Amino acid sequence: MSDYAENITEKKPDRDLISIIVPCYNEEKALPAFYRAAADAVKDIRGADCEFIFVDDGSRDNTPEILEHFSAMDPRCRYLSFSRNFGKEAAMYAGLQNASGDYCVFMDADLQHPPELLKEMYRVLKTEDYDCCAGLREDRSGESPLRTFLSRSFYHIIGKACRLDMGDGKGDFRMMSRAMADSILELKEYNRYMKGIFSFVGFETKWIPFHNVERTAGETKWSLRSLFRYAMDGILSFSTAPSTAAGAAGMLLLFTALAAGIFFLLSGQGLSGIPLVICLILALNGVQMLFLSILGQYMSKEYMESKRRPIYIVKKKGGF
Repeated sequence: MSDYAENITEKKPDRDLISIIVPCYNEEKALPAFYRAAADAVKDIRGADCEFIFVDDGSRDNTPEILEHFSAMDPRCRYLSFSRNFGKEAAMYAGLQNASGDYCVFMDADLQHPPELLKEMYRVLKTEDYDCCAGLREDRSGESPLRTFLSRSFYHIIGKACRLDMGDGKGDFRMMSRAMADSILELKEYNRYMKGIFSFVGFETKWIPFHNVERTAGETKWSLRSLFRYAMDGILSFSTAPSTAAGAAGMLLLFTALAAGIFFLLSGQGLSGIPLVICLILALNGVQMLFLSILGQYMSKEYMESKRRPIYIVKKKGGF
């Protein structure tokens, strides 16, 4: 059992416990369908019991009331409600921290993560030498061409910048062993990027392909603006590439200043007047950006160590 979760479920000694963690933000329209589909899917899992941990991320609709109803109706259902919107990453961490299962699963409430894959994921972890079994989205059906292009471009860039395995289609939908779950809980930074954390902690992962489907109900909470902010969080959390790029730009300006100086000398114009001003501007800007890059490297490392704020604050909980 995890050191991070209380013994909130009476676990049968001969059966595993699977904790299904579901972050929710304004999902009142999708939750009933998700609960029915997931409850039906777990009936087919042999040798394991399941608990549902719903995390309300400061919803402004009737999501908290629905989760409270689930908890009263089904003893397998538990919920946490945040005091405000802390973001999906915080909700995933809170669910994992309060899960007592031998295996933990992250799922979205919109049924874009097919519950019928849970049985196969559990079989893989029990019978094969893997610590994690994850869904690999094969396509982006139902998304606009612009959104598809931006998403694929982002994962290409972040994969190069961070040198971690975060390819397009490799999302949050995954079942993991308790060992992997506890390793993730060891990483307590405030600004979390779970896809990067999954890759950072390692462990052997088997990918199961599935086709993308449209949301079962409601609207996506990911606008282009929020996706851009999420992308920047990922890059800044797992890469110092932006500050390194500033240093590269500084070196480029210095070499440009040197090349311009040589050109002016060889062309007979000399280094006086306008040619001198151009070379000085390029050189000084290059030196400035180079030192900014060095300072940025130190500040980024200090920034990584100075995150001490709580990742989330719970307003209400039920079923625990």
